[in-house]
Amino acid sequence: MRRVVFNKKGGVGKSTIACNLAAINAREGRKTLVVDLDPQSNSTQYLLGPKMHQVESTLYDFFSDSLKMTFRKRETREYVHPTPFENLDIMPAHTDMAELKNKLEQRYKIFKLKEALEQLDAYHSVYIDTPPALNFYTLSALIAAESCLIPFDCDDFSRKALYSLLESVHEIREDHNPGLKVEGIVVNQFQPRANLPKRMVKELVEEGLPVLEAYLSHSVKIRESHDKALPMVHLDPRHKLTEEYMALYRKLEG
Repeated sequence: MRRVVFNKKGGVGKSTIACNLAAINAREGRKTLVVDLDPQSNSTQYLLGPKMHQVESTLYDFFSDSLKMTFRKRETREYVHPTPFENLDIMPAHTDMAELKNKLEQRYKIFKLKEALEQLDAYHSVYIDTPPALNFYTLSALIAAESCLIPFDCDDFSRKALYSLLESVHEIREDHNPGLKVEGIVVNQFQPRANLPKRMVKELVEEGLPVLEAYLSHSVKIRESHDKALPMVHLDPRHKLTEEYMALYRKLEG
């Protein structure tokens, strides 16, 4: 299963959700890959820590190589690197990816990621992290994925943007990827004692939107998780937020 975590709004937890679900999947003994398409490289830093700066052959190199005319193309696995966590690999991002975007759009390299990931059939699951914009990298991810998770952080701006996000996924399904489905809306930073988040989530459910029932709480523990480059299942397996991630994972895996 190839899942893309997609939202045009920044700060909604795309990288955190992608990496924590991937870490749980790997902990279950399943070969797992994270693809970091965001030049900010948050998923790369989360899973590799300071060692991210030692990595060669990033997604910058992958996309840069796709622009070159050469008889010898590197195999996709050459851009894949192990993380410190068993069964969990990553195709890391690089800040220079932002410089390539216009050239890739002009040369219509939008299907290159899909072609590459289809060669990596050893993985049970692939989690694709995306930039906070509907640009070349995000479109590449949505074309390469089988399903889409949309983080929702319970504020009015996210609510207004949600319908546009769903329309974007529908358009890409119609034009480029008929197999793409919205697997669910992931409620993040949920505060169960606050009236506004409860009301917003209730209204989304009543509208028939695919809200996943396992909600992720607001917790300062996630900052420690980022700082130590340890997904929650490795940092504190018994923490409430870890249990919520586990519940979300079980919901997705059926």
